[in-house]
Amino acid sequence: MVAPATGKSRRAEPGRSGILLTAIDCFARYGYAGTSTERIATAAGVTKGALYYHFKDKEQLLFAAVRERIEAFENVVLAEMERHPDAIEKLRAVTRCCAENAVADNHRRFILTLMVEAIGTNDTLSNEFREMLHRFRGFLRHLIRQGQETGAFRHDIDVAGAAQTFVAGILGHEVQFYQDPESTDLRQSCEMHADQFLAWIAAT
Repeated sequence: MVAPATGKSRRAEPGRSGILLTAIDCFARYGYAGTSTERIATAAGVTKGALYYHFKDKEQLLFAAVRERIEAFENVVLAEMERHPDAIEKLRAVTRCCAENAVADNHRRFILTLMVEAIGTNDTLSNEFREMLHRFRGFLRHLIRQGQETGAFRHDIDVAGAAQTFVAGILGHEVQFYQDPESTDLRQSCEMHADQFLAWIAAT
């Protein structure tokens, strides 16, 4: 026999991944200091006990959020790279991924803000971001060498220095966008950065 309807439906509580996504939104909007576990639990529609079942404390939740966002972005970039065999197009694709990811939501701003806040204040987070930047620059070094091997890029370029320059430009444009989004077209400025970078390293 079917039990009579009560007029109320019980909403399924989000699991670990749902809590994590809510936490990322809260951290991005209010910052680490302005985000309490109570705020995350309320936004996720769970009890604090349910939150603590998955995460020991706010710091562990923050670390998990950072890793999730970094891995998600890196997977997007790697998937996009597979579509472009040419080194020049791969570099442009990386640029587009960075710009689109930054414009699409505020999660990348969350990562960039934390990257600066962690300097000298949180060794664990700093190490996470340091490894992220190492991977990004390493990927770019490989990409530039690939372009040199195919004759697309100059052979006299300092590969490590070029990779650092590219990353610095992208991050700089993102900071400007976050500070003044009304006056900054991030997609356009990142494309201009890629154009100027390619004009510098392209073989003549």
